[in-house]
Amino acid sequence: MPDCEYCGESFDDESAYVAHLQAEHAGELGPIDQRRIESTTESGDGDDGIAAAPIALGALGVVVAAVVVYVTFFAGSGGGEAAVAGQEPSNVGSVHYHGSMTMTVDGDRVDFSQSRYQLQSDAFHFEDGNGERWHGHAEGVTLEYAMSSLDIDVTESTVAFQGTTYRENDSGTSVIVEVNGESVVPRDYVLQEGDSVRIAVEQSGDTNAG
Repeated sequence: MPDCEYCGESFDDESAYVAHLQAEHAGELGPIDQRRIESTTESGDGDDGIAAAPIALGALGVVVAAVVVYVTFFAGSGGGEAAVAGQEPSNVGSVHYHGSMTMTVDGDRVDFSQSRYQLQSDAFHFEDGNGERWHGHAEGVTLEYAMSSLDIDVTESTVAFQGTTYRENDSGTSVIVEVNGESVVPRDYVLQEGDSVRIAVEQSGDTNAG
């Protein structure tokens, strides 16, 4: 029984969950949920004939609107975030390297051993229920790409996680993005064997995250 990561509501099956995402959270969807909606839309084509066309076109409109909102918001604020398509790794399967990662938000550690974070990309992923050791299977895997594959958008000064964007320049908010103890620019930093990634969001007092 899938649960909505944005509002916590539960659904009996995947199709009901996808319909909910389209209707209620179109402007909040990350890359993985956008692909989930696109996949569901494509699988429903073919046998329903003309009657299915308005539904398919409506769903496509929702997806396009969500993409426009996503690109406009993240590309226009906080760090020049680029779409994942513009930073795809190369030669998937030609290499294999590993490292570690921790991420905390207000002191709560993000559990990458959960199924929604496992095997989300061929180029970069967690696997076998291990939420600390990441695997790289391609060349040119940037930290930005790696986190985007987990539906988490990261720049050197912002973190977008579960529908909330945390910004370094917000009052009372601290954003830390480090590799091996050094601050990095996620869109430029290419992960290497043994890299230890640390992402932390800390808040105190009133903040403007949203």
